[in-house]
Amino acid sequence: MALGFEQVEGRPSRFEPDSPDLAAVLDLLGRIGEIALPSLVEDWHETRWDAFAADEAEAQLFRGDSLIHGDVAPGNFLVGTGHSWAVDWAWPTRGAGFIDPSLLILQLIAAGHTPASAENLVSPCPGWSRSDPRGIDAFARANLRMFRHWAQRYPEQTWLRAMETAAKVWVDHRSAQMY
Repeated sequence: MALGFEQVEGRPSRFEPDSPDLAAVLDLLGRIGEIALPSLVEDWHETRWDAFAADEAEAQLFRGDSLIHGDVAPGNFLVGTGHSWAVDWAWPTRGAGFIDPSLLILQLIAAGHTPASAENLVSPCPGWSRSDPRGIDAFARANLRMFRHWAQRYPEQTWLRAMETAAKVWVDHRSAQMY
């Protein structure tokens, strides 16, 4: 493993509706999703959400052969003039291709998007469009459980409550859909 550093001229992306940064963020997520799984991470299965899955069968839906960033947040996607970067990739893992697009959906909802508009934005991402909706549903519910757990444990962290609210809105939206 190697650490690499490069100084870039960029700023944290903005996720609110009509942000001009969304195209660059979606492009980065799409490109990350298309990276062939490096041999280094073949055994680094994504397990962060397993404890919040309803059962082992749900946790298995989070497995896959995609390279996962796993920390999709405005500060981790920098935009500059003509360039954009995914940074703070501290936990590269192997998992289901819908994980990173789903994490973006949660951030988009927290930033003011409706669940339908957030899902529409990520729909071109190959990891999203090729995924089983049952896995996405299970992942949405696991995120709700996770953010609820952490928001109760750290009530002074208002961002956790905001993410819990976003996850609840998304779960309710997905529960109302017919497949």
